[in-house]
Amino acid sequence: MGTKRDSSPVNVLFERLRKLPMKVKIFSGALLAVSALVALKLTITNNYYYFIAAETIHVAGIIALIYKLFALKTCSGLSLKTQELTAIFVAARLSCSTMTEANIHTVLDLISLLSTLVVIWMIRFRLKSSYIKELDNSRLYFVVVPSAILAILIHPYTHHWRLIRIVWAFSLYLEAVSVLPQLRFMQNAKMVETFTGYYVFALGVSRFMALAYWIIQIYETGGTYLFLAGSGYFWFLAAFVAEMVQSFILADFCYYYMKSFVQGQLLRKMPV
Repeated sequence: MGTKRDSSPVNVLFERLRKLPMKVKIFSGALLAVSALVALKLTITNNYYYFIAAETIHVAGIIALIYKLFALKTCSGLSLKTQELTAIFVAARLSCSTMTEANIHTVLDLISLLSTLVVIWMIRFRLKSSYIKELDNSRLYFVVVPSAILAILIHPYTHHWRLIRIVWAFSLYLEAVSVLPQLRFMQNAKMVETFTGYYVFALGVSRFMALAYWIIQIYETGGTYLFLAGSGYFWFLAAFVAEMVQSFILADFCYYYMKSFVQGQLLRKMPV
């Protein structure tokens, strides 16, 4: 059976892809991403649904974690610090949307926040004996402080109070790097726990949907968002770059995760 698995068409395809020059790999990845964007553009007529889909997928990832915590009675493989960062940026975004215009995003953010707080509570109290603090060694102020400074310097210019605009920008910048402690945890542990893998992959898909919104908006407006940056209005460009950063942070993990899934396996260790 091992020989059949090794010689399967999927494994042969990935083995050939692995041997391709880096430029060809980058081109193939870019072509696949463009094809996905075109498919989304043809199937989703209202761009408003991209962010709804992104937030819904994020909630689904958190629910997978909650199931793991209650069903398996362990928090092994989970970064408490990523969950704390998630609670911070979701709470910041929720406070802004509540005071400006409550809508479906507010409801989804509320669900995300409550679910994340449940995860944090389980790790800190109910399952703290299975939490490996030594592997979760990222320093939160390395991401929180730069995000706050950037938010003060670059934030949206609307009719809302300046503090609300700064907090909104802070939530976006912090979200872009909130997954770093989790990725570092898995690198330190040299393994990927099953449900943690589901969660990180859900984050990757969520970010792709949000990034797709920006790319399609830029395309449909003929680059108007980016032209605004040339007039001293940097918020849209900064928000787009933040989405790009988070997408690229998660892209490598998602590639190997999908590769393992297609091969009928689960990603068990972080790619080097």
